[in-house]
Amino acid sequence: MTGEIQRSRLAQPHPGSPRPALLAMLEAGSVALVGASARPGSFGERMVAEVAKSTARPDIYLVNPRYAEIGGRRCYPSLADLPEPVDLVLLGVPDAALEDQLGLAATRGDRSAVIFGNAHEAGGAGVRERLALIAGAAGMELCGAGCMGFANVVYGLRAMGYVEPDPLPGGPVALVTHSGSVFSALLRTRRAIGFTLAVSSGQELVTAAASYLGYALEQPETRVLALVLEAISQPDRLREVLAAAADRDLPVVMLTAGTSATGKAMVAAHSGALAAADGGWEALARAYGIHRVADLAELADTLELFALRTRPGRRAVPDQASRNVADGPSVKRERTQRAIASIGPSAETGNHADVMPEKTVDARSARRRGIATVHDSGLERAHAADVADQLGIPFAAIGDRTLARLAELLDPGLVPANPLDVWGTGADTRKLFADSLTTLAQDDAVDAVALAVDLVTELDGDDSYPLAMLDLAASTAKPVTVISNLPSVIDQEAAAMLRREGIPVLEGMRTGLLALRHLLDHQGRARRRAAGPAARRAGAAGPAARRARALELLAAGAGGGASQLALLREYGIAVTRAERASEAGAVLAAAAAIGYPVVLKTDEPSIAHKSDAHGVLLGIDGPAQLADAYADLARRLGPAVLVCETAPPGVELALGVVRDDALGPLLVVGAGGVLVELLADRAVALPPVGPDQARELLAGLRISTVLAGPRGAPTADLDAIVSAITSLSDLALDLVDQIEALDINPLICGPHGAIAVDALVIRHSASGSGR
Repeated sequence: MTGEIQRSRLAQPHPGSPRPALLAMLEAGSVALVGASARPGSFGERMVAEVAKSTARPDIYLVNPRYAEIGGRRCYPSLADLPEPVDLVLLGVPDAALEDQLGLAATRGDRSAVIFGNAHEAGGAGVRERLALIAGAAGMELCGAGCMGFANVVYGLRAMGYVEPDPLPGGPVALVTHSGSVFSALLRTRRAIGFTLAVSSGQELVTAAASYLGYALEQPETRVLALVLEAISQPDRLREVLAAAADRDLPVVMLTAGTSATGKAMVAAHSGALAAADGGWEALARAYGIHRVADLAELADTLELFALRTRPGRRAVPDQASRNVADGPSVKRERTQRAIASIGPSAETGNHADVMPEKTVDARSARRRGIATVHDSGLERAHAADVADQLGIPFAAIGDRTLARLAELLDPGLVPANPLDVWGTGADTRKLFADSLTTLAQDDAVDAVALAVDLVTELDGDDSYPLAMLDLAASTAKPVTVISNLPSVIDQEAAAMLRREGIPVLEGMRTGLLALRHLLDHQGRARRRAAGPAARRAGAAGPAARRARALELLAAGAGGGASQLALLREYGIAVTRAERASEAGAVLAAAAAIGYPVVLKTDEPSIAHKSDAHGVLLGIDGPAQLADAYADLARRLGPAVLVCETAPPGVELALGVVRDDALGPLLVVGAGGVLVELLADRAVALPPVGPDQARELLAGLRISTVLAGPRGAPTADLDAIVSAITSLSDLALDLVDQIEALDINPLICGPHGAIAVDALVIRHSASGSGR
């Protein structure tokens, strides 16, 4: 599609109305290059060369007072000399000149700009804030500062100052990255990862990731979103875009770096400390089904798997990245390409007529679903099994008919199983591997199939493995892939041919298996959506009367823990009975009313963690013991105490709320009591949290095995725990503007309920501080 056709389809404004500034930037029809240069190797010279490669053919205005013309194009002394405002200004100037140049562009009515420089203090103290104010006041979009620009591959616009491939790799991925290095690396990778839009967004002084992603979602070619982020900007807009992607079943792959936007890691609240590492990112990913990756290798494998899986048609036209690798004379490549036409029933590959899918639905539902892998090495098969076990990636439990078919194919001594070691004499390798892979693919319990071999350059020219994969791909609609252990040994010609035919080549056992897990997770969510729409709980605050009562209890909470427990009770969370007292007579009267045995706790507001201060005394079974215990606490810690009923035994959990600066309240669920610090076993979610998600949070905890009652121990009341979690979610939404952090620790979970025995509330400073 030419630039003009694309511009007609995507960029035409409604009659009588100007295009939005974001559209003017990303589909610019006119571009001014401030700092253009004719000096070879200079930034200004590269900037001119890159924009000139744009297939959309925008009007280009060069700006530099040192030149009258560059490369046959007129060069203007200043932006002020241009005949009309432009859609996009590229500012390839020193940081000290940024403010003046952006101010001039804003005054002229230019619609957007890219700031490549870092905008550090050479431009004066607070220069970044002033640049943002200039652009914001003028309604300009601003890419950067500290970025490498962007490439709108679908539209055909290159707004960069650095040399990148020409043509750029086209495909289904929309990429937004804070890192310029990642931007450049992914544009240059040999992998089958092509882009609709790729943005190096830098510091995001004005235009944030959410805006670019919102644009990308409007393009039908975008079928995968990729994010590489250090911080969250425009959180509300980002959540809208992520929700839209989830509704459209578009996979979102995200790599984060550094600490999240989670609010302060408050020493006074366990929930704040537990969520501080990256709780905000975790909660965001959980809320919208984002596939979080741990490093760039996992990012590349996962993007390739999704990109090729979402590409229409198994035999789509290869992207430019594959062409660049595969081009060149090769006898083996020519033989392999000729063999592609033979895929299907043939004497060489077998027609697989004896390999029929199993029909027994009951058997399928009773067996564990998962992946299947085929290997040419017993040791590497065992290695794959070890890695998959570490990562929690299931191998499918294949059926008896599948096992019988495999037994017929294998050489004597090889055991039919999943994962499967196929290697034997080496006779008729293509057919042996193709039939083995296809047999596994046709088992109903198998969700995806991988040929896990070292895809080395075969010195004898044998291309059986790639051809076996082509046979497999032609026989199944399930995901198929190659996983190689060592990226450095991969035969790049063979890999490029497979990628060209829609078959991913994943470049590491660990990262490849993780990529498959992301794909299976995504398919699982799609199946659940197809089975029926999930109930969505409203994210708004609850009844006004409930909030009014909660505010009263919060105000009283500064006086002690009894009011804080009452706040939990207001939201339906079971709590132990507690009475506050400040002298011996009142302590004894409270205990008589509650009933022995009782628990005595300090209730001095200055003591956040009572246990650490030895301020919790358990099992007090009479007035004399209580009098002595109170005298001890009053002497050491102060007269204010809580007299509490003794809770039944059970597993201790911690529930909490912590305020995130970008995302608002986060709900934290984890191991409680002393284990809260020892295990740091926790899960974080964005409210609202309904019953299904509450169960998922619990299932992801290591302590979930204890809740399930190991070795004959009683099983905890899961329904009661789920109710406490969802009730705390309601509280978090009602009091989002009031609470900085809230701890329930412990929530004692037994076979007959879940009961909170202690609570700590820290008010948001803007709402009137207090605990």
